[in-house]
Amino acid sequence: MSETTVLFLLTTVGAAMMGTLAVIVRMKAIKKPASVKKIIIPPLMMSTGFLMFLYEPTHLPPERIVAPLIVGAAASYLLIRTSRFEIHNGDIYMKRSKLFIFLLFGLIAARVIIKLIIGEQIQLPQLAGMFFLLAYGMIIPWRIAMLLMFKKAEQQIERPAWSSPLKERT
Repeated sequence: MSETTVLFLLTTVGAAMMGTLAVIVRMKAIKKPASVKKIIIPPLMMSTGFLMFLYEPTHLPPERIVAPLIVGAAASYLLIRTSRFEIHNGDIYMKRSKLFIFLLFGLIAARVIIKLIIGEQIQLPQLAGMFFLLAYGMIIPWRIAMLLMFKKAEQQIERPAWSSPLKERT
């Protein structure tokens, strides 16, 4: 096996393991109340990944920048549709969704398949940059939508008791 093939396989397995770890972390995070900070910090921390583009082998032509951003934004639609908040005891939680779990694993599988298809045609550093852009293009719209949904749920909690219709007591 050539050095390139071994590196390709290691990065593919590594990406699949990181994706699985991300799903596990998301499932644990759902058990704790959400907050604005928990919604905003991941994309901010992830933005440090743009530093990889200071390394010349990761430089991309414009079409290899735009395409992953568009695909990421399209994939974010599915994440947005499967993300909901619910209120329990005055706290806001992300609602568990089986579809959300399957979607995350589906995205991991799609990433591996895409890498297997185009990985031989694009240099590994550029491919890494493209997958980073795809992930960033997905997380930004998703987190913006989550923030808006969270703020809406927060308004429901903060609404004074007299502003909601009276409910029959049982």
